[in-house]
Amino acid sequence: MLFGRKKPEKIKKTKGEIAREYILKAIFITIGAFIVAVGLEMFLLPNKIIDGGVIGISMMVSYITKWNLGLLIFCINIPFILLALKNLGRKFVIQTFFATGMLAIATTILHGRQATEATVFGGIILGFGVGLILRNNASLDGTEMISINLSKKLKIISVGELLMFINLFIYMGAGFLYGWDRALYSIMTYY
Repeated sequence: MLFGRKKPEKIKKTKGEIAREYILKAIFITIGAFIVAVGLEMFLLPNKIIDGGVIGISMMVSYITKWNLGLLIFCINIPFILLALKNLGRKFVIQTFFATGMLAIATTILHGRQATEATVFGGIILGFGVGLILRNNASLDGTEMISINLSKKLKIISVGELLMFINLFIYMGAGFLYGWDRALYSIMTYY
């Protein structure tokens, strides 16, 4: 007892409450992944606009090789997800693995559908989906996990600064692959 106040007791959840919480998270992560897939497949990809991070790298590799985008996103993210296990925890990693799998499925389902050439909406849609996933304690991109780990270790640079540094190289690659106007649109969409 500190200064006459009792320490608040932890409220224990029942198994049913815990299961309900996990089911709701899975539903929101799935919805978020499908929203991200809409932004990618229906707005960005057809207009040769990329996202940052592993997703952007996967988009460029898919463009060059014609391999399935969802499969590339999933496979390229696996090493990053496994590296995050030690520092970000098992629960986060499992939910991230699930989110990445749902994104792979969603991009495969939506492949080849184009909504419009208004790519700014793709960025807004993508951001909404990513926000929904992050809010439910998961991630879609290995570069985010690397940035979180490095930021904790270095303590002199923020997660956002590290992401911008990594994405600078990815957008330069997009400039060489798609043209510099597409790279600039990609940066604007990412912003």
